[in-house]
Parts: sequence; structure tokens; C-alpha cells
Amino acid sequence: MNEARFEFQEGDLPGLKLVRRKLIEDARGFLVRVFCANAFSTIGFAPAISQINHTLTKRRGTLRGLHFQRPPHAEVKLVSCLKGSIFDVAVDLREGSPTFLRWQGVVLSEANQTGLLIPAGFAHGFQALEADCELLYLHSAPHHPEAEGGLHPLDPALAIAWPLEIADLSDRDRTHTMLVPEFKGLAL
Repeated sequence: MNEARFEFQEGDLPGLKLVRRKLIEDARGFLVRVFCANAFSTIGFAPAISQINHTLTKRRGTLRGLHFQRPPHAEVKLVSCLKGSIFDVAVDLREGSPTFLRWQGVVLSEANQTGLLIPAGFAHGFQALEADCELLYLHSAPHHPEAEGGLHPLDPALAIAWPLEIADLSDRDRTHTMLVPEFKGLAL
């Protein structure tokens, strides 16, 4: 049986893709395919999955991010919300991109079975829209602490319209600096 398990939709920013998964249900429960190398290769995502992370965010309104990996460790991420709902944001940091520093936010949830495929050269963050949100991240590259980068999620230069009042923000995310005019982006 070779039925389509995904619907891919172009995001507002080049390279960003919404991934709608087909839920197969019956009286026993459901099955949903989160990733398939063959299907994702049709949209240009062919790297091996190098790392998979599962997170829990306990408090509604918590904001996590905006994080990225600097080259040569820049990574592609597939982000899915397994439980609850989040407002997921990707910011284009690619040097020379026509959409440099633009962002797109989408609701990812257990109910809508949608993921976000985030290309290398983007920062990523999210806000929990309810308590006890669980996310699954598939990464194309392993984490390299020396390549970590971050943007301040409340930077007025980005003007991200977070939907809720910020209930919690880590010290790490709170201390990311604001953008400066000298920042030209990530050279991939």
C-alpha cells in the first residue's frame, strides 16, 4: 500500500515547509507517520536524521528560543507537536536571502497533525499555547555547543507577535543580545 501520508505546503519564507500528516484511525486508536525519507526527498530534504529530541514544556505561555546552529553545523529541523499546541516560529538568518530577518509563525498541535520543516540558516522558537506540550524534533546534524546561537525572542527588530503573555523564559534565552546593524546573517 503506497498511499500519500504527507501533504507538503510551501511556507511564506523560501525553504520553509508545512508538513501535514495523514492520521489513520480506527476503534483501536491511530497511526501517524512522522517522517519518511522517500517522501521528504521529493521536497529536497534528503539528509540523514542525525539526532531526535523529545521535549516537554509544562507551563502555558512559556517561550523557548530563538535558537540556531552556526555553520558548518547548521541544521535542518522537522518540528512536530505530539501533545498540546504551540505557536512555532522560524526566522530567516541566511546571509543575502531576500527574506532575511523575516519570520513565520504557525500553530502546530496534536489536533492538526502539522509539522514545520525548517531549513538550515533559520532560527527556531515556540510558545506553548497550553500546559504540558510535548514536541519531537528531528535534526539533520548533531548538536554542537560551540556552534550554538540565539536571538532575543522579544527583539523589536524582529517584532514577533507572540500570541500570549510570556509566562516563562529561560535565563539563556533572556540573555541573548538584540540584533545589531552589523549582523549580516549566516553564510551557508
